[in-house]
Amino acid sequence: MELNQLETFLTVVSERSFSRAAMRLHRTQPAVSQVIRKLEDECGEQLFERTSRDGTLTAAGEVLREYAERLLNLRNEAASALEEVRSLERGRLTLAANEYTCLYLLSVLDEFRRQCPQISIHVQRALASRIPDEVQRRTVEMGIISFPPEDDLLESVTVYSDDLVLVVPPRHVLAREKQVKIRDLGAENFVAHNVPSPMRARVEDSFAALKTPLNIGVELPSLEAIKRFVAAGNGVALVPSLSAQAEVAHGDLAMVSVPELQSARQLRLIYRKQGSLSYAALAFLRMARSLAADRGAPFLYEEESPEYARDDVKPAAGQKV
Repeated sequence: MELNQLETFLTVVSERSFSRAAMRLHRTQPAVSQVIRKLEDECGEQLFERTSRDGTLTAAGEVLREYAERLLNLRNEAASALEEVRSLERGRLTLAANEYTCLYLLSVLDEFRRQCPQISIHVQRALASRIPDEVQRRTVEMGIISFPPEDDLLESVTVYSDDLVLVVPPRHVLAREKQVKIRDLGAENFVAHNVPSPMRARVEDSFAALKTPLNIGVELPSLEAIKRFVAAGNGVALVPSLSAQAEVAHGDLAMVSVPELQSARQLRLIYRKQGSLSYAALAFLRMARSLAADRGAPFLYEEESPEYARDDVKPAAGQKV
């Protein structure tokens, strides 16, 4: 049983005539009759009263009409829904980020929601080390990380460049300084994140290389907790610049540069190379690129592979970009 058969069937029912149905469908009457006979064979039931000239339905025909109308309405609803997806009037975008990289997303999502308010957005919190796996397993469509993905099956776009900075309470003696050296920090009490990371290892190595003690008195599970603890006067901390901008702007923390630790930390949006991005994801990438063009550094939009350096990234078959 095919949809075009049901369309022909409902046209005969609507027109109450095989000949008028044929005219409406731009087909011959024998062709319409053949479709109905084939449909009856497949159903194993007679659908029209043979003694009637006005297309009167049998009991089986009445039942089929109800279901045929439902099926064709569903077909029309599906076509309408797909058009809404193409026009970004509906859809869902799923991303994975950790506490730090999520801060970049806020800037893009703010503008994305203004332009695509009908798109549902779900940001899943994950450990940075697990985000590439989440993308590969299709748990999320895209992820944002602060290191180059090792998986060759992942494509990445560099979207932000950040530095490590020292944050101190506003009344701390170092708050008046624009920059300090590692040797000046040997007596400071540091508050650190309790999750091991390449950045922490680099800080430890830098202090050790300069024979300067790194006194970590307190370890906390989140950047938010670290910032609040330091703002309350409980030591100093090394955090990504992006994570402390709001507190510095509000006067809760002072930011000091440590040139020996400055090394651009690039945030990357990642997605599967062989996958087809949804219309919502393509729109999100356009928004990230537009943000970089409008605001400039530290916002970036640098694609890893030239093969994807097009107006948009690999859309699904039939997608218009």
